[in-house]
Amino acid sequence: MPKPESFPIEKIFVPTKQKKTIKPKTVAEIAESMLEIGQQTPISVWLDGDRLVLVEGLHRLEACKALGETTILGVLVTAEVAQHKPQLAERPEVEAERIKMARLKQLRLEKEAAEASMAALNGVRQTEAPRTRPAKGVRDNTKASPGRTAKSTPKTLSDWITQQKSSGGRY
Repeated sequence: MPKPESFPIEKIFVPTKQKKTIKPKTVAEIAESMLEIGQQTPISVWLDGDRLVLVEGLHRLEACKALGETTILGVLVTAEVAQHKPQLAERPEVEAERIKMARLKQLRLEKEAAEASMAALNGVRQTEAPRTRPAKGVRDNTKASPGRTAKSTPKTLSDWITQQKSSGGRY
């Protein structure tokens, strides 16, 4: 493990992606801790030409800046180590949270789909005509003359053809 050394804060470059992850509350907590006990964990940087690029320790760096420090304790790592730094998504607690959120989303979508299908089913049931027996005196004979019985609308093409044949119509 490389030995920690002091680096000038103004020479440390913070990549834009990392800047977006700053949490002011965390910076304040670390700054308060640094006032009481000092910096316990060094940051990690790698040398890129004449500047230092931050690998790990953004909140510690920001806390030192907030306290007005001009230097920070850190370790110089090689570019290979910097590239193999575990990404946020690879950390177990973050991965567990991502899996949990994906599962909750899936459950919510399934619940919404079930509610939508139930609402559609209830809507169909409400629009269906109640099925009752024909009134007394109405004949069920489909071969009877068309004027004496009410025609039913055929549900399939073969029903329609049969109805046309029985009534003498053309098809």
